[in-house]
Amino acid sequence: MSTRELTRPPHILPLYLRTAASLVPGAHVLPGIPGSGRSIPMLELTLRDVPIERERLAAYRAVCDFAPGDLVPPTYPHILAFPLHMALMAEPEFPFSAVGLVHLENEIRQTRPLRIGEPLDFLVQATPFEPHPRGRTFAFLTSARVGEELVWSERSTMLRRGAAWGGGKAPAHVSEEGGAEEAATALSGQPAAGISRSKISVPGDVGRRYGAVSGDRNPIHMHALGGKAFGFPRAIAHGMWTKARCLAALEAQLPEALTVNVRFRRPVLIPATASFECASRDGTTSFMLRSESREELHLAGSLHTGLGEERAAASLEGVR
Repeated sequence: MSTRELTRPPHILPLYLRTAASLVPGAHVLPGIPGSGRSIPMLELTLRDVPIERERLAAYRAVCDFAPGDLVPPTYPHILAFPLHMALMAEPEFPFSAVGLVHLENEIRQTRPLRIGEPLDFLVQATPFEPHPRGRTFAFLTSARVGEELVWSERSTMLRRGAAWGGGKAPAHVSEEGGAEEAATALSGQPAAGISRSKISVPGDVGRRYGAVSGDRNPIHMHALGGKAFGFPRAIAHGMWTKARCLAALEAQLPEALTVNVRFRRPVLIPATASFECASRDGTTSFMLRSESREELHLAGSLHTGLGEERAAASLEGVR
């Protein structure tokens, strides 16, 4: 594993253009264009002293519907690390284009509240390929430290669609459904009186607004034409916006130390109205985001108070 220290956050637009260029047949032979490798590069990217800026945080809180204030939502460091994810996928040795990847799962662990003005040191790396019934997966492992203190970590699992691993059936331990059904079961096992339900509005401009504050201006989120180019009838909401919006609905009960995991299922077409459902038991809140009719599941997740010994150890796995 090699390490490269960046001196400033990469500019996302040139990285998008570089990764998109790799979709052109034969373009990967050109200098700087991804696609020349056959495996995930063994490379760590680091970036030090990334500030939590008041104005950007306020814009993020507004677009994700967090209440005004100075608290840093657990999902906010993701947008600070996102340029490093893009930079890694723009490496010439990265085996394919970032365009068309599917975000399957996201888990965040936070050991304590983060503060405005507190500089974060980020480290990002990607895991080797794993089998999946619909192709191959890998994960971005991200850590954020204040000095030597690990305050936040994230595992984002991505799917590269294609033939099943090795051209055959994936191993039995690999589940395409996984945590979504576990969360659904957790909610269905609750008494009806114990399940809280509310409506969430997904505005037509949320893709552009979230893209402006996060830097993730993937066309699939920005305009109906971008959505149609990838087979959707219109634009779709960012997955990490839907996760943040669910946590905004739970904001009053977010603990100082937490683990929050979501499995993304069907994308949210925008504009839309969605149904948010949650229930809590024994320090864990299970939640789901469904379509307004409740016929489609957009995401399912769980929020745990604290890390616990096993989770604290797992939070260190793959990050330094």
